[in-house]
Amino acid sequence: MVIVTHEMGFARDVADRAIFMDQGQIVEQGPAKTLFAEPQHPRTRQFLEKFLVK
Repeated sequence: MVIVTHEMGFARDVADRAIFMDQGQIVEQGPAKTLFAEPQHPRTRQFLEKFLVK
C-alpha cells in the first residue's frame, strides 16, 4: 500500500519504508525507522527538524 501524507508522526509510526521528496524529486528513501531517526540528506534533516513533533 502506498500512502502520501504530510503527517510525519503518522508516517514514522506506520511505515515500513519511507520516501522523502522535495520539488518533485526523490531526495532520500529507505527503511522508515532509519530515515526518520538518522536522515542522511541535509534537506531531509532540515524538513524533519521543522515538521516532526518528537
